[in-house]
This record gives sequence, structure tokens and C-alpha cells, in this order.
Amino acid sequence: MKGKTVLVTGGSRGIGKEIVQLFLEEEATVHFISTSPSPYIDELQALASEKGTTVTWHQGNVTDEEQMTAIVDPLAKEGLDVVVNNAGITRDGLIFRMSMDQWEQVLKVNLTSAFLISRIAAAQMIRKRKGCIINMSSVVGVMGNAGQCNYAASKAGMIGLTKSLAKEVASRGVRVNAIAPGFINTDMTKDLGDKVMDELKKQIPLGRTGSGRDIAEAVLFLSSDKASYITGQVLNVDGGMVM
Repeated sequence: MKGKTVLVTGGSRGIGKEIVQLFLEEEATVHFISTSPSPYIDELQALASEKGTTVTWHQGNVTDEEQMTAIVDPLAKEGLDVVVNNAGITRDGLIFRMSMDQWEQVLKVNLTSAFLISRIAAAQMIRKRKGCIINMSSVVGVMGNAGQCNYAASKAGMIGLTKSLAKEVASRGVRVNAIAPGFINTDMTKDLGDKVMDELKKQIPLGRTGSGRDIAEAVLFLSSDKASYITGQVLNVDGGMVM
């Protein structure tokens, strides 16, 4: 990845932070977008300096077309090799109690943002006849989950977006894939408690939850030349939950 430029949305913490960190370890130039500063920014900047590269934080609302155009378009014109659409939120609840605001917020952040950013980035990638886009889906988007109609719909939509965009840009040398993480240890899962986590692990054939690093490694693989003949696919990184 040395010499390549990467853009990650939702890169301030969790899986996004792990993706940013791994690309920096691989000596890529990394840009990431989030609404608030990363608590790890000093750590990431120190790593970038050690590796002889740079990391740049861009503050922005990924659902805002004007803001994303202002941030992403100059980067795309300069040259983006990899775009990772990782931004995501949850607003869980049974559909009978789910408000329109809960529905729309999740769809906008999780799916519409990927559409906005991919549209800008892909327009430049096809001109340069190279590039890779990776969309973060979820096992929930593959198999559904009670209490997450909005989240599951957004993540299933990411799969449809991935496959359709892959067909549109493949002839110009641009690849588009998705990753569907299973239960990953993040700030959100820390609050579930040991009892809930033990029950979750029973659903996972490998018997354990994954790490943000597991997902970052999958992103790195799909971004690399080792995956040059892979496009339009969904890679489940879930310990065997979806078989």
C-alpha cells in the first residue's frame, strides 16, 4: 500500500480506526471523515510519522451532499486508490415503535452516505481506470435481526449498491466489494454485558467474537493487488455465522 491514498468514512473509532491504523502501518496516505475528532488522532499521527506518511482528519456529515462534495471531490481528483464506506449508526427498536426519524437517520448514515461518496469517487476512478471501493455491510444485512429493521435494511442495501456499482465500473478497471462483519468487539458491544455476550457467542461456530483488526485485515486484502480478480462480492467475516 506504500504510495497509495485511502479514504475511510467513520474512521475516528472502532472498526474505522482499526482500518485507518492498518493502512498507515502499510505506509499508505490516509484521509478519514467523521463528525467528531478521533480520540486516537495523536496515536495515529505518531504512527504516520514513523512510517513516513500522513493521516488527515476531515470533519463532516457524511449524509450532507454539499459537505461530502467539498471534501471528497478534491481528494478524488488528486487520486484516491481506495475508498472504504464504513460510517454507520444504530437506532434499534421493534418496527411497531420505530419512528420515521430512527428509520431515516440509519438509512442516511449507513447507506445514502455510501452512495454520495461512491458517486464522487467512482467518477474519478473510472477516468484513471483504477481504484477500489469497499462498502461495510453486516451479517444482519444478510440474515436479518429482530429489532433492527432499519439497520438490516441499510446493510442489505449496501450489498445491492456494491453489486450494482461493481457492474457499472468493472470495464474501467475499478473494483467494488463489500464486507459483512459478524459480532465484533467495539465500544458498542462493550455495553452488552457478559451474559448477553455469552449468548451471542453460542451463535458463532468459532465460539468467539471478532476484533476490529479482523475486519481491517479483510479490507486490506480486498484493497490489494492480491484481490485484483475479485469484484461484486460480499466477504463474510463472522466466525462462521453465515454459511
